[in-house]
Amino acid sequence: MTDKLTVATVLKPQGILGEVKVKALTDSAEDLKAFKKVLIGGVEYSVLSVRTSGDFAFLGLRGIADRNAAELLRGKDVEVNRSDIPPLPEGRYYIADLLGCEVVTEKGAVLGKVTSVTPARADIYVIERDGKQITFAAADGVITDIDVYAGKIYVNAKRFKEVSL
Repeated sequence: MTDKLTVATVLKPQGILGEVKVKALTDSAEDLKAFKKVLIGGVEYSVLSVRTSGDFAFLGLRGIADRNAAELLRGKDVEVNRSDIPPLPEGRYYIADLLGCEVVTEKGAVLGKVTSVTPARADIYVIERDGKQITFAAADGVITDIDVYAGKIYVNAKRFKEVSL
């Protein structure tokens, strides 16, 4: 597991007072209100204010006092230290923790390693094995267990075959 998680991406400066508009990569832009510190481009900033609108948030950061300073952050990821994030409810996982996990059947057959997860109604997983990519939806009954500490995602082989490409 990584010690930092990416929670947003800076899109552009907002106004002339140094605010930045970010695209939240969390379940809700409201989640960004929980953070007192963020890292952008490896530099730590104290969060002075957070306003939200849909999937977007507007951050006021200590040390970013005008539009020119905010412009330098355009396109950069907004990260937080894992120690600063709230715990997730049972059965929920951070995508960063799923990347690199082995996908195996309940009988132990290795199907590949997770290379990406796209959030959707049924999240879309991409796994790779021997240079080939397989895509599958995490529909009901496909994933039977996840153990991020062991780096394993267990799937029902029959349901996996039904939903994979």
